[in-house]
Amino acid sequence: MQTKTFSAPLIIITGGAGFIGSAVVKQLNDLGMDQLLIVDDIKTSEKWKNLLGKRFVDFISKHTLFSFLQEKNPEIRAIIHLGACSDTLMKDGDYLMENNYRYTIRLAEYALKKEIRFIYASSAATYGDGRFGFSDHIDLLEELRPLNLYGLSKHLFDLWAKRQGVLHRIVGLKYFNIFGPNENHKGNMASMVFKMFPRVLNEGNVKLFRSSEPDRFHHGEQKRDFLYVKDAAKMTCQFLENEYVGIFNIGFGRPTTWNQLAMSLFKALDRKIQIDYIEVPEEMKKQYQNYTCADMTHYFKTHGYDLRSLPYQYSIEEGVEDYVQNYLMQDKRW
Repeated sequence: MQTKTFSAPLIIITGGAGFIGSAVVKQLNDLGMDQLLIVDDIKTSEKWKNLLGKRFVDFISKHTLFSFLQEKNPEIRAIIHLGACSDTLMKDGDYLMENNYRYTIRLAEYALKKEIRFIYASSAATYGDGRFGFSDHIDLLEELRPLNLYGLSKHLFDLWAKRQGVLHRIVGLKYFNIFGPNENHKGNMASMVFKMFPRVLNEGNVKLFRSSEPDRFHHGEQKRDFLYVKDAAKMTCQFLENEYVGIFNIGFGRPTTWNQLAMSLFKALDRKIQIDYIEVPEEMKKQYQNYTCADMTHYFKTHGYDLRSLPYQYSIEEGVEDYVQNYLMQDKRW
């Protein structure tokens, strides 16, 4: 008989050194959970800084996860699968299909076979230009048309789960525009708050995209559903404490304009507002979303929330203030 090497059932978190993944680790630690196995690849990035101060039992590469599971045969409470390439400009479709789609299938099949709680990251990118709305109702999945390969790689797994008839056994989370601490390593995929911060400090202004649909939106009035990462982590971890299944949007449920987001940053830094507008780069025009807003009806109804009692600790302005003053200004992680 093989000896167990862990004292309690593990929670496996893929992408656990990344942005949302490390925030989930922090949230679980704050809830008193530390029997965590982090799966990630750090390589030459500074993702390792996201692990400082976190409590977990082991860290392994995504490339060795399945051999680890076979050799160690650990007792597992849940798998939170957040690891993926999230680059919306990625052109290597074969890599995205292997890394985001097929790897997720393989992990889901393992969890289903072992009857392990499986929570995975989908994406708001699956909604494409929003022509079919932003409802997470599974009957609408077949209609969605993502605008980039990343969105397709996420959408294909949602479709796989639906067609295999397993959405009643797993949880898919469609994250919208998440921002906050621990995204320092994301480069071009970091939030605009992270990108605007040094420009406001050094040059006193920010640059936002001009509207490509001036009949619908004035410059900077394009709208996105932004959500602070601390709230996203809290909402994710709630699925460890309940038995809800299916696909759920993880967003704020109310859109914020880019102008409002920028003004929140200027306010947090106590700087005069100065916004300049530039053209959308050619490589982004065909996939740029002028409007996103999560339909949170399913999440709120399932979890028993109403307009008087919502799951958010932070408004967008409060999230920007906390991020800027407690993390960006101090070069700290959460």
